[in-house]
Amino acid sequence: MNEKKAYLILENGEIFEGKSFGYEKEAVGEVVFTTSVVGYLETLTDPGYYGQIVVQTFPLIGNYGRISEDLVNEKVSLNAYIVREWCHNPSNFRSEGDIDTFLKENKIPGLYGIDTRKLTKIIRENGVMKGKLAYSTDDMEKTAEELKNYSITGAVEDTTPSEITVYEAEAEEYRVVLWNFGARADLRNSMLKAGITVIDVPAQTTAEKIMGFSPDAVLLSDGPGNPADNKEIIKEVKKMLDRRIPMSGVCMGHQLMALAQGAETAMLKYGHRGSSQPVLDRKLDRILITGQNHGYYVKSESLPANAEERFVNVNDNSCEGIEYTDRRAFSVQFNPDPVFSKEEPGMFFGMFIDMMKGGKKNASK
Repeated sequence: MNEKKAYLILENGEIFEGKSFGYEKEAVGEVVFTTSVVGYLETLTDPGYYGQIVVQTFPLIGNYGRISEDLVNEKVSLNAYIVREWCHNPSNFRSEGDIDTFLKENKIPGLYGIDTRKLTKIIRENGVMKGKLAYSTDDMEKTAEELKNYSITGAVEDTTPSEITVYEAEAEEYRVVLWNFGARADLRNSMLKAGITVIDVPAQTTAEKIMGFSPDAVLLSDGPGNPADNKEIIKEVKKMLDRRIPMSGVCMGHQLMALAQGAETAMLKYGHRGSSQPVLDRKLDRILITGQNHGYYVKSESLPANAEERFVNVNDNSCEGIEYTDRRAFSVQFNPDPVFSKEEPGMFFGMFIDMMKGGKKNASK
């Protein structure tokens, strides 16, 4: 067992001493926390954590080991991983190894044995801050300079696919372009289960190129980083919205659609990250329990006249979803519920399919 000392050094000067696990290397990043009790493999492989040091609030991580089926991306994009305790002997019939080995294979450093509750409280009270996972506290002046100069850049460019790929659905009913800004694989897999063929295109794809596929709809994916940084993409999204083709967006896609319509985005104090985030559906007057991973939000007061705020976060009243009244378009800030079959598309994809059906009806008139 690796008992080497390791440290998390925060930009406010506070230091947490723990022990190293995973791959041994120093790392700098934004320190964020996620409240999920399960789903640590999904967290580790979610491109939305690009450039960040992720803290798990649940105290024991790794008890069911590494399971390939549960990974939502082939690549691990976070910079470092922090837990209170990790399980050395996982127990699950699907387990393929332990979390320490998984981190080593993906060259991700880890820190364990610190008070993650105390760390989470600091982030909640002070907001997201930069931090460094290090193996010495000797050169604090150098560390302070590294933290001062760190920023997340090129997030979408590094997580979007490099080429266009078509995933054919069995008994295809619709063809949809997935505008991929760093999507989780479960977004594509849900569409395939719903009978939707997916044309997966990189973030830099133009509106003209997308229209060349003659899709039934366009879905803007989740992704990492500050949405407002993607100025050229926002221009192309606006062009696509102006074509009046059915469109929807999730997470980053939700924010990009809003920016393309003239709304503004801002950074949350400490983000919404976890699998039990409550959202109010104003239209149906019901509460949804959602999975989320985002540090930015659309400012409700900046929404244009054609944007109706349908979903709001119960905890802080921030915008969680928009319906556009002058076109077939809507978006949500949370992860869509998974599709199990064509007969059970779930709330989000139920809305998405109904939107495409409406488009086909209008086109046939």
